[in-house]
Amino acid sequence: MAEVRARTSVSIAIAGSGGAGVMTAGNMLLEAAAKAGWYGLMVRSSGPQIRGGEAAALMRIGTHPIDGLDDRFDILLAIDWQNINRFADELPLDGGSLVVGDPDQGEAPEVYVKSPARQAKVSMKATAKSIPGSWPNMVALGTAAGLIGLPKTEVAKVVEQSLRKRADTLKASLEAVDAGYAAAAEIGADYALAAPGSAPSARWLVSGNQAAGYGAIRGGVRFCAAYPITPATEMLEYLAPALADVGGVLVQAEDELASANMIIGASFGGLPSITATAGPGLALMTEAIGLAVASEVPIVVVDVMRGGPSTGIPAKSEQSDLSMAVYGLHGDAPRIVVAPNSIADCVVTTQWAVHLAEALQSPALVLSDQYFGQTRAVVDRPADVTFVGSRLTAQANTEGYRRYALTESGVSPMAIPGTAGVAYTADGLEHNERGTPSSQSNDHAKQLAKRERKLVGHDYGGQWADIEGDGDIAVLTFGSSTCAVREAIERARRDGLNAKLVSVRLLAPAQPARLKAALEGVSKVLVVEQNFGGQFHKYLRAEYDIDADVRSFRRPGPLPIRPDEVHRELTQWSRA
Repeated sequence: MAEVRARTSVSIAIAGSGGAGVMTAGNMLLEAAAKAGWYGLMVRSSGPQIRGGEAAALMRIGTHPIDGLDDRFDILLAIDWQNINRFADELPLDGGSLVVGDPDQGEAPEVYVKSPARQAKVSMKATAKSIPGSWPNMVALGTAAGLIGLPKTEVAKVVEQSLRKRADTLKASLEAVDAGYAAAAEIGADYALAAPGSAPSARWLVSGNQAAGYGAIRGGVRFCAAYPITPATEMLEYLAPALADVGGVLVQAEDELASANMIIGASFGGLPSITATAGPGLALMTEAIGLAVASEVPIVVVDVMRGGPSTGIPAKSEQSDLSMAVYGLHGDAPRIVVAPNSIADCVVTTQWAVHLAEALQSPALVLSDQYFGQTRAVVDRPADVTFVGSRLTAQANTEGYRRYALTESGVSPMAIPGTAGVAYTADGLEHNERGTPSSQSNDHAKQLAKRERKLVGHDYGGQWADIEGDGDIAVLTFGSSTCAVREAIERARRDGLNAKLVSVRLLAPAQPARLKAALEGVSKVLVVEQNFGGQFHKYLRAEYDIDADVRSFRRPGPLPIRPDEVHRELTQWSRA
C-alpha cells in the first residue's frame, strides 16, 4: 500500500449569510492553528452590501509561511446556502475537494452540486439548537478543525479566551465544538496537516492594515486624520488607540479632502502625519497632495486599493490605482510611491515611506490593497529596521534663510512654525527660493527641477525591490501579486525551470539603472498584475527601457491571481 504523505497546506472556505458567524469561526480557526504552531492566513470576502449579507472566510493553513491562497479549496463548509453561489468564482473545487452543508438549510446551489467535489452533510443548526446557548458556527468551527487534524485543546483555548466573560455561552460553545469534531470523524475525509512544530514566540497574527499602522508608528508618525472607507478602516481602528499610547492623536475628518489637508497642516507644524483611504478617497485627495508637493510638506497616504472605477467593488481587491498614484496629479508633481509585497512587509514598507517622506520633504503614497489590508495572517516577526522619519529643519535666526533654497540634493531646511527668525510662506502658488509667490519662468523651472532632483537623486538602496532567484526569464510584479508569483516560481523551479523574481517596491520615482542591472542576462520578462488595463506593464514601457521580450499577464479583481495561472504562463512564455 502506497504511503500517504502528510499535507503541508490545506485550503478551507467557511461561508454563510450575514449573522451566521462566518468570520468569527474563521478567525478562531486561524488563531487555534497559530497556537498549534502552524502558519496560515484568512482572506475576508463579502458581497457588495455595506453591512450584512453573505460572507466567506477564505483560509489556507500550512506548516510553512503562507503568503497567498492556493489554486483551489480542499474544503467548503457552508453554515447556510444563502447567496453563496455569488462566491462560486472565488471557490474553485475539484475531485479532491469536500463540500459540507447543513441538510436543514436546503439543497446546495447547482454550481456546487454539479462540481466534482464530494458532498457531505452536517446538521449544524439542529445540533446547535440541541445545545442551549450554542451557535451553528461553533459546530462549523469544530468540524473544520477536526477535518484538518487541529488539536482540540488549541481550539478550546481560543474559544475560552474569546468567551471567558460569558460562562454559560462558553460551556455551550465548547460542547458545540466537540459535536463538530464528532461530525468530522463521521465524514471520514482525511485533510490532516503534517504535525507542526512549536509556535515561535516571534510569530505574529496580524492583518495588513494593522501592520501598516504599526509601521507608521515605528517610522515616527504621531498624527493621523482620516475618513472611514472600505477596506482601509481597520488601519484607522488600529491607529486610534495605538497613537494615543505613544502620545499621538487620530482625528476623524468630515471627508477625505479635509483629512488630507489636516495632515498637511500637522506636518507643516512639525509632526510626521499619515492618512489611510481607498481609491475613491485618493481621487478626492489629489489636489491636496499637489499642495504638499508644491510646498514640500512631507505626508504619507496609504491607499488600500479596491475594485474600481467609482464605487466599484468595495470589499474586493484590485491593483488598479497604480496609474493614479504615479501620474494622477496636475502639473509636474513628483512624489514617492511604494508598495509592500507581503502582509509582513506592510510594516517595513510603511515605515520606509514615513522615512522617505520626512527625509525628502515629499508626499509618499503606499499602495496596499484589500487583499493585504483585510487579511489576517500568521507571519514571522518582521525584522527591525532603522527607517525613522527625520527631516532637515532650520535653526532659529538663520541668516538669509531661504526655505526653498536650490541645494545640490534638492532638500532645503524646513522651518517649524514658531522658530524665531525663519518665518516663510508655504502655499500652492509657485514661488522663489524664499517662498515668495512668483510667476517668473526662471523661478518655476528652478523649483520644478529642485523638487524632481531630490527624489531622483536619492539613494534608495536595495529596498527598491526584492530580487530572488536566477534564470534567463524573469517575472516583474508588485504588491500582492508577488505572493502568487513567488509560489509559481518555486513550482517552476521544481519542474526544472529557473526564473528570477523582481518585485518592485519603489514604483516612483522610476529606477531604470537598478532594473537594468537586475535584468542583466534575462531574455524574457513576464509582467504580472491584478488589473484590467495592464497599468504596471504600461508604466514599465513608459519609464524603463527593458532589453528583453516582454509579455503581460493581468486580470482585474475581484478574483486573486493564483500560483497555477502564473506557473502555466511562465512555462508557456519560456517555451515561446
